[in-house]
Amino acid sequence: MSKCYLGIDVGTGSARAGVFDATGRMLGSGTCDITIWRPAPDFVEQSTDDIWRACRDAVRAALSQAGVSADAVRGIGFDATCSLAAIDADDNPVTISPTGSDAQNVIVWMDHRASAEVARINALGHDVLRYVGGRISPEMQTPKLCWLKKHLPQTWSRAARFLDLPDYLTYRATGDDTRSLCTTVCKWTYLGHAQAGSADTVGKWDESYFNAIGLDDFVAEKFTRIGTRVRPMGESVGKGLLPQAADELGLRPGIPVSVGIIDAHAGGIGVLGARLPGDQGAAPDLTRRLALIGGTSSCHMAVARGAIEVPGVWGPYFSAMVPDMWLTEGGQSATGALIDHVILSHARSTDLRAEADRSGKSVYELLNVRVAELAKAEPFTARLTRELHVLPYFHGNRSPRADATLRGMISGLRLADTLDELALIYLATIQAIAHGTRHIIDAMNAAGHRIAAIIACGGGTKNPLFLQEHADITGCPIHLPREPEAVLLGSAILGAVAAGDFSGIPQAMATLNHVGACITPAGGEVATYHDTKHTVFQRMYADFCAYRELMREV
Repeated sequence: MSKCYLGIDVGTGSARAGVFDATGRMLGSGTCDITIWRPAPDFVEQSTDDIWRACRDAVRAALSQAGVSADAVRGIGFDATCSLAAIDADDNPVTISPTGSDAQNVIVWMDHRASAEVARINALGHDVLRYVGGRISPEMQTPKLCWLKKHLPQTWSRAARFLDLPDYLTYRATGDDTRSLCTTVCKWTYLGHAQAGSADTVGKWDESYFNAIGLDDFVAEKFTRIGTRVRPMGESVGKGLLPQAADELGLRPGIPVSVGIIDAHAGGIGVLGARLPGDQGAAPDLTRRLALIGGTSSCHMAVARGAIEVPGVWGPYFSAMVPDMWLTEGGQSATGALIDHVILSHARSTDLRAEADRSGKSVYELLNVRVAELAKAEPFTARLTRELHVLPYFHGNRSPRADATLRGMISGLRLADTLDELALIYLATIQAIAHGTRHIIDAMNAAGHRIAAIIACGGGTKNPLFLQEHADITGCPIHLPREPEAVLLGSAILGAVAAGDFSGIPQAMATLNHVGACITPAGGEVATYHDTKHTVFQRMYADFCAYRELMREV
């Protein structure tokens, strides 16, 4: 029987599962939507029970499409958004919501309720902030925990465990409360590079940080609620898949389950190890490439042999993605979500969606056609936006500004609401996102990284306009993975390593990562145009700050 590996990915809006063979080819996949609640502005919530149901349905669909039996699956990997789950001593959900509903027990990564806690923590200037780019983010867990302690004291006392969502999934699958080096280091301020307190764990918590921010309960409890055993990804958790979980997922009990990983980091595992044209030597130089993982938000993952501190960019994180390498994680809080917002909030969005339904094409395909038609009158497509500019900080800036309070702007609007006008705003928004990526890469390289190429995966890679604008604006060739579902592949790779079929993550990446098409930068007058456009991009931020300062005392 052929070897198969199962990757399970929980994104913001859906759970997906993919079955892969031993060469990294996907044999079958399944998807199931997840419910989201928004009880108040900046509040975004989900349910662990609903997420597990979605995983169950996605896995069963993937196995059916792949046409493989449960006995063929040798290892399982879970990845998920870095959302915060709360459960009680009996593993039942505990509310994190102002509604009081226990069903709503997950604070989603993009929830910004803890902005006041973020400001308070950052004002302390604790040394652990060196490892999150100098500033904690509302997308991380300690500010959310501070908010829960202050605003929902009953939840605080009822909750027996607070888990990052990937760790919740491995716990539900195996019954073993091992936490991931990826989740704890990247989102909980765990020091993965520090000397461990025991032989059973790697790294350690910084007690002084938790005491300083008012989470001294955890110190007194010896961190039992947030993790006393932290292990690297690729290790098998507990005794494998529990009988109950196996029955729910349609699998056999005992299958090795890897320590979990954050979804974007799984994407990095799924793409970074591929050989690119021109690579020399036995192994590719991972330090000269960036993994761009796009979706609702975007993450920009770069690794280095030593710790590189990049102001405003998360990290450096030791062994949080590739073993024994330091990870720097840039990102944009809203990319796919921003493009959708711009489209769906426009006066012509209803007409556009109706045309998409009639034609069987996506709204993006239709807008790309309109952009191409309009560009026939220009020397190159990007010039259509010479008087139209977007600052893409509608949901704040993750990096390198590291300021969740920032807001977006559009400059150059006309008294027009036509489909062509929507096409231009759509193009300008894509360009703004790409200029955000350029800003992140520039900050990384200025600090000591050597990024010269991008390997991209996720939703944006299905859009040729998105890809070409990113190549032109960053000046980097963009390589696409042979397997477009690279996040799922990354999780499946962890399952393969947990099964013992590879010596470790690097060997599995080298074997299962492959690239396909490459998008090259246009250069020439297009590059010159975007150099000027990038100056506008930077000035819009300065102007926004100036407007905010003018209004501060009013």
